[in-house]
Parts: sequence; structure tokens; C-alpha cells
Amino acid sequence: MIETPHYPAQVGIDAYGNGGFRFAGISHRGSLLCLPKGMFAWDVAAVADITAETLAQVFAAADDIDVLLIGLGPDIAAIPRDLRDALRERKVIVEAVNTGSAIRTYNVLLAEERAVAAALIAVDRVR
Repeated sequence: MIETPHYPAQVGIDAYGNGGFRFAGISHRGSLLCLPKGMFAWDVAAVADITAETLAQVFAAADDIDVLLIGLGPDIAAIPRDLRDALRERKVIVEAVNTGSAIRTYNVLLAEERAVAAALIAVDRVR
């Protein structure tokens, strides 16, 4: 678990693709966690890498999150039921969609000042 954010505040995503993201005037290579306390590198490259351990920072911040958007890369897949149930127990709604859709929804909810977080798998190509 990486505890030092790349950026110490939660901000919108300006661009994505080429294996990373742009936000707040910086470029980040790799997957990304957007949490109430900042923007963090996320050591996940595929849906199979999403576990309770890789979502530990989300669980730690769950009291400040109403909705977690999971960007699954270019496609949509199922999130393990035990993870969904564990987050639901913490009163976090989970929406798992492709990364582009997750970013668009995240930016809207963030602009509305909603309690949103995002776990985004980096993609090479934007569709």
C-alpha cells in the first residue's frame, strides 16, 4: 500500500491513455487511486489484481466515500462478490465499468462535490 500521494488532494482527471493519466498539471504512468486524501499510484494492471489488499486504501477511507468507481481497463468484467459485499458493509456503492466511463462519471460526481473515489486501471488506447 502506497501511503504518500502523487498529489495531496482529490482532483479531476484531465486525460488518460498511453498507460497513464494527467491531472493537476502532472502526468502519472500506471494505474491510479483517486481518494479523498489525494491521488495515489495503484499497483494493479488487470482485473485479476483487484483484491482486498490492493483496495486497502479504499477500505481505510470508506467512511469518506459514498461511491467507488472502478475503471476496469478497456472492457467490463465482474468484481469478486466478496469485495462488493465488504464494501457494501462499509456503505460504499461500487460501480465497475471501463476506465473511460469511470473517469467521466468520477469527474462529474467530483464537480458536484459528491463523496466519490475511483480506482482506475491504466489503458494504452482511448476508445
